[in-house]
Amino acid sequence: RAPPRRRPKRRIRRGARTQPSDFRGFDMSGNTKVKIGVLAIQGSFAEHCAHVRRAGGEAVEVRKAEQLSGCHGLIIPGGESTTMANICRRWNLFDSLRDFQAKGGAVWGTCAGLIFLAERINRGAKEGGQELLGGLDVTVDRNFFGSQIDSFETNLPCKIPGDDNGPFRAIFIRAPAILSVGDGVEVLGEYVLPAEKRAEIDDKALEKIIVAVKSKRLMATSFHPEITADTRWHKLFVEMAGECEAYGSFEEDAVAKATASEIRLVDPGKLPVFIDSVFAGPAMD
Repeated sequence: RAPPRRRPKRRIRRGARTQPSDFRGFDMSGNTKVKIGVLAIQGSFAEHCAHVRRAGGEAVEVRKAEQLSGCHGLIIPGGESTTMANICRRWNLFDSLRDFQAKGGAVWGTCAGLIFLAERINRGAKEGGQELLGGLDVTVDRNFFGSQIDSFETNLPCKIPGDDNGPFRAIFIRAPAILSVGDGVEVLGEYVLPAEKRAEIDDKALEKIIVAVKSKRLMATSFHPEITADTRWHKLFVEMAGECEAYGSFEEDAVAKATASEIRLVDPGKLPVFIDSVFAGPAMD
């Protein structure tokens, strides 16, 4: 019996440049999982971490700039956008977050994270303005849906790329709305306003508003996918981030020092999965 043939080794010509695409989706340590950072200073970051793992990615809580090292994507969760901005400024995170985005990292903002990513706030901005990460060419109404007691859930038709599994059970909690988008921004979801909501707003001709968008490596949703059992949005974002290079703007010693002094708050993936039956009443059609 003839011995098996050995596959010839791939030789790389000395001095040849390796293409960035050769390293997308994994780092030099051999880790083949897409690494997603979740800004963990406020909001439902633990639920996002759990869903990232369920979607096949690796989740890391980000409270220090060095924790962005090796990340292909970043999720900015819900919470309170002004508080989030104040903490980011106090903890010296803004420059690194902007650098991460500028160098091609994927970023997804949910609810307050959407406001944080927007280029413009048309209504509801804090007096004197508020600092934003920006980058997403949209105009938002910060408190379009009202206060906390106006929160609701609905079966929302969505155009999730590569998916045809029907509407998404969207949960809106004191949610913002997207009033307009710039060129190159793809609308993935719109909410048809009920008659009582149209009666409250100034623009009586407004019949629906935008609640989900995507623009190259940026994505934003007005609602909270992380507190449902549906992982389709997280799977989409993990796929988006897999096309990006791992962020590497810190020395290894700085990363090791930040990691050693960190107290992780959750074990991603170990939280309970929220199912439709835990909500009070059926979703609005």
